Amino acid sequence: MNLPHTIDYEMIFQHAPVGMCISRDRVIQACNGALATMFGYGAGHLTGSSFSVLYPTMDEFLRTGDRIIPIMNAKGRYSDERIMRRASGELFWCHVTGRALSPLEPLGAGVWIFEDVSEKRPVTAHLTPREREIAALLVEGKTSKIIARETDLSPRTVEMHRASLMRKFAASTSVELVHKLVGAG
Repeated sequence: MNLPHTIDYEMIFQHAPVGMCISRDRVIQACNGALATMFGYGAGHLTGSSFSVLYPTMDEFLRTGDRIIPIMNAKGRYSDERIMRRASGELFWCHVTGRALSPLEPLGAGVWIFEDVSEKRPVTAHLTPREREIAALLVEGKTSKIIARETDLSPRTVEMHRASLMRKFAASTSVELVHKLVGAG
């Protein structure tokens, strides 16, 4: 197949195999079909929508924004795996990566990529918003002490949430819990 001499970036954006969007101040300015399909929306439906419609709760949307800002300020990019919400209300694990177009505005204009990782990591237990947040941080390999610092909780509160996660996932150790959270156990 011969490629044209000019590159059609709009075509590449629209046909990318992962969900992509351009945002400004956490509002979707444009997104491709893969993103709309992944979240269960029709073409064009997400344009002009706040990222909050993709989160299980408004509180999780706000807390994630607060967590992203210092990392974006330091690195200019952000990446994590978190539980997101489809239009149907179904929760699923999603790998999210983003980059600010201006280092002076970490949540201003940016490019974001979303990849559905639910096949290898199903959401199998009913979790509270805080448990979802702590589960995502545990998957990143963070300790209770670091999670407490990042979430403004006491280490004891984080340990209580970890214990609740262990019960819900029938895990006897923290390592087993993380394996079950990532779908390996």
